[in-house]
Amino acid sequence: MSDPLVRVERLSVDFATPRGTVHALRDVSLEVPRGRILGLVGESGCGKSTLAYALIGLLAENARIAGGAIRMEGQDLARLKPAAWRDLRGRRIAMIFQDPMTALNPVTTIGRQMLDIQYRDPGSRAEKRARAIAFLEQVQIPDAAAKLDVYPHQLSGGMRQRVCIAMALLTRPDLLIADEPTTALDATLEMQIVALLRELQATFGCSILFVSHHLGTVAELCDEVAVMYAGEVVEQGTARELFHDPRHPYTRALFDCDPARIREATRRLPTIPGTLPDLRRPPRGCAFRARCAQAFGRCAAEHPAMIGQGHAARCHLLDASLSEVGGTPA
Repeated sequence: MSDPLVRVERLSVDFATPRGTVHALRDVSLEVPRGRILGLVGESGCGKSTLAYALIGLLAENARIAGGAIRMEGQDLARLKPAAWRDLRGRRIAMIFQDPMTALNPVTTIGRQMLDIQYRDPGSRAEKRARAIAFLEQVQIPDAAAKLDVYPHQLSGGMRQRVCIAMALLTRPDLLIADEPTTALDATLEMQIVALLRELQATFGCSILFVSHHLGTVAELCDEVAVMYAGEVVEQGTARELFHDPRHPYTRALFDCDPARIREATRRLPTIPGTLPDLRRPPRGCAFRARCAQAFGRCAAEHPAMIGQGHAARCHLLDASLSEVGGTPA
């Protein structure tokens, strides 16, 4: 297997707030493979978007990288100065933001925005306009030339998201980050965008980090999946491995909450009992312990390590020694 495009090594990100420091990411390690799609899933507040924004250098002003590294072909992105980030962002790393309604400048035409992001590229205005039209056609926007002269409010949500995808791909980035790009769309448009992303990834060969709550979308689109909980990666593996053999209790609980898995009509949707821990004071042992029906004494005393090669999970239940000595319920 080739070296990953991006390797995140024990990355920690803190947010300073009036009520204390929030440890939003804690020793996160994962790899974004070359030419493949990595899905990132988990509950709201688990750190998915924080990781995505760290990878493109757009963390909020009250955030700081407290430790670890983000390596892209030998370069540590976590240590870049603002000028170096500006040179990298939009060229080698691009992002599709969550809400197509607000991602575009409402007072500037689509064409002006697509020409402006090509400021690094050589060529005349006519050449850049032709390139913009070609990419709008790539994302299946009809009458692409005419769409350059319209404003964002004149397009539907689905069309605006296609424009955002075209803009993100216009500079042919090595890494495309898609932060819940289908959240604001209906189910039909969501599947169209997913199919489009898969087709474009095959065409351009870029790596994609796809952040989503929608497990069905992740299963449809992604080659590999990482599950996050309370600022940590708790399970990762290929999509086939993870969906057919989830190993972490949190991953199994997430799957049990998927409405697509409900077999009988019910008035009450399944949920995971409890709430996320307070990340101003992260728990000493397993972060999921208070919500886990399988927790035992060791879960409170010792922070679990990732166990497994390839398909790995952060759970004491997977430790081979437990099969010999057993465990006492907490």
